[in-house]
Amino acid sequence: MSGLPAQIVGLKDRGTLAVGYKADVLVFDPESVKATATWAEPRQHPEGFDYILVNGRVAVAWGELAVDRVANFGRVLRKQGN
Repeated sequence: MSGLPAQIVGLKDRGTLAVGYKADVLVFDPESVKATATWAEPRQHPEGFDYILVNGRVAVAWGELAVDRVANFGRVLRKQGN
């Protein structure tokens, strides 16, 4: 799902699950995903995302934020030169 965009932007070690690549992975059951944010409470986390891995490291497990481990998992990426 993200291989072509990564290729277009020039990110050589992303977009595919492979040894040595950086991995951001979202594991979820589409039947249980639910938005919980409202206009009054816009910063509510959605439900139904079991695992979120950022740069190959678990940031969320069974819907619970791994607060002690999230810092410095990733950074904003810019288009790389050709």
